[in-house]
Amino acid sequence: MPGTGESIATGPFTTRSPAAGPGTGGATGAAGWLVGLGAVGAAAAALLLALRAGGALAAAIPGLPDPGPVTTWALPPVRLLADVLATLTVGFAVTAAFLLPGDGTSVSAHGWLVLRRAGLAAAGWAVASLALLVLTVSDLLGAPLDRLGAASVISFGVDISQGRSLLAQAGLAAVVAVTARVGVSRGTAAVAAGLALVGLLPPALTGHAAGAGNHQIAVSSLALHVLAAALWAGGLAALLTIRRSRHLPGAAARYSRLALACFGTVAVSGLANAAVRLGDVEQLWRSGYGVLVLGKLAALVLLGALGAAHRTRTLPGLAAGRRGAFARLAAGEVVVFAATIGLAVALSRSPTPVAPPADADPVTEVLGFPMPSAPTVAHLLGQPLPDLFFLTVTVVGIGGYLAGVRRLRRGGHRWPVARTASWIAGLLVLAAATGLGFARYAYVLFSVHMAQHMVLSMMVPILLVGGAPVTLALRALRRPTEPEVRGAREWLLRALHSRAARLLTHPLVALGIYTASLFGLYFSDLLGTLMRSHLGHLAMLGHFVLSGYLLFWVLIGIDPGRPRLPHPILVLIHFAAMMAHGFFGLALMQTTTVIAPDWYLGVHPDWASSLLDDQKLGAGIAWAFGEIPAAVVMVLLVRQWIRADQREQRRLDRAADRAEATGEDDDLARYNAFLAAAARDRN
Repeated sequence: MPGTGESIATGPFTTRSPAAGPGTGGATGAAGWLVGLGAVGAAAAALLLALRAGGALAAAIPGLPDPGPVTTWALPPVRLLADVLATLTVGFAVTAAFLLPGDGTSVSAHGWLVLRRAGLAAAGWAVASLALLVLTVSDLLGAPLDRLGAASVISFGVDISQGRSLLAQAGLAAVVAVTARVGVSRGTAAVAAGLALVGLLPPALTGHAAGAGNHQIAVSSLALHVLAAALWAGGLAALLTIRRSRHLPGAAARYSRLALACFGTVAVSGLANAAVRLGDVEQLWRSGYGVLVLGKLAALVLLGALGAAHRTRTLPGLAAGRRGAFARLAAGEVVVFAATIGLAVALSRSPTPVAPPADADPVTEVLGFPMPSAPTVAHLLGQPLPDLFFLTVTVVGIGGYLAGVRRLRRGGHRWPVARTASWIAGLLVLAAATGLGFARYAYVLFSVHMAQHMVLSMMVPILLVGGAPVTLALRALRRPTEPEVRGAREWLLRALHSRAARLLTHPLVALGIYTASLFGLYFSDLLGTLMRSHLGHLAMLGHFVLSGYLLFWVLIGIDPGRPRLPHPILVLIHFAAMMAHGFFGLALMQTTTVIAPDWYLGVHPDWASSLLDDQKLGAGIAWAFGEIPAAVVMVLLVRQWIRADQREQRRLDRAADRAEATGEDDDLARYNAFLAAAARDRN
């Protein structure tokens, strides 16, 4: 716990320990309550005004089921409460794990208190999510709460995607609550932060975005928007709880870098999501939904200005020991954040200008885009279908890599151009395979999907492994100025030496994951299940890349953290992977059963060949595509083998030269003498 005179978090924000002197704790606690009440008032006022402006409080239409006034008026505040508690959970957990210094492997005293607050917020989040589940059932069925049966609630939570998402969120929040309350290590805090971030996503992916056209932009942009906003607002609220701590200046500086990244992500993802839902720029001022979007845009600009003031004024003041300006500005920023969350809740309840027509094409409703015409080279390379998630990975991956190379060169160190080219090429191929017209046809044709699978699981990983990103990160990332703080480099090293990394990088495990994903996906019902959900589709494509990266990292990677095995064993593992891949292709060619019929029967184009013929074409692609990448990997393995032998021979030569210069026998000479003596003994 903190020493004498150091502040601790006990009220809604902070107080000082008893030794700090009389009166200070009460003043600080009162200020914290005022900030909290101001934030609650701003959120409630913004929610009410936005609900009226957006049309969410319109009078019920006569003849349609009405859930009653309790559900109508309780649903938005409960949703607001759940979002606020989720934001606080994320902010507290991330601050305890990553922003505050630790005490060895454990969190610090302030980190312990902040982590406990994350647990309390998560418990409230779980309860609010369950209450939101019940209210949502009442709203959708148009049944008042007193007439709602338990069977209806259970059926909604188990069978309907929106209900499952709320149930999953409540479950994840409960796990975070337990994890944050029982753990004291920084690793546990990091796990709690990760689970809290995951818990934000399920409901976000089943609202307007999931039902909007162009799922690829709407769903991914909303997911990025929610994650960045929670990190941004929750982190600032957590800093206010430690505003009297001596660790505040360093934590605020680290948070400032995170907030800048969140600001950019919120701005880009918000604009992309608004464009999908509005459909036309004129809807910004012609529709109630557009007016609310303008309100959020104004709040974003204001928050950006406040963040700039922090970076230019209050952070230098914190470093010099002046904390009042930071506390006042941060308190005002929290109030603006609270009002913005109220606007966001109202947006989720307001009808969008872009609504599906009554006679909408069923294929368009499922895919998010109309059925494409017969494929041509121009259609495969044109007609882009960008996915904001993979675009973000590409842009951030290339930008971060080039920044690392630039830092090395500014420090006088060289970095091979071939590695940079390999990394950039891998990410560009990833973006092309998931964002060009090629990706559009992968939804409706099994053969194109299989080609996409082969590119993502073989070509992209080989190029990315050749970029040696871990080596670059370890050389380019700077150590934190405070020794008790774990920076990105320290977390990366711990991840590389963790038990999970040792397990996953075992050659048989890496080979098993790669092989099992081939047979498990296509010889079960899993493919159809994943294709029906955009989130599942993203997870499937991401798994292709990660499983391939893991295997080729073990085989040909030069980054630290992978097992150093003799090259003959690596060659055998590569042969086993080639055999498994070839056997998979042959087994797929021999099957006479349509794979994922529940998906492909509904989206099969009229101009395409039969499902079985297209499936056999895909099997042929799977069987033949692996030949060239496998040959490239074999060449790289043999090349590394030869270079390793050359290095060993040079080492032996240097040892022999040293032995000759000093008149001592080297290891090779002693070994030869041993063999000669053994031969004489046999004779």
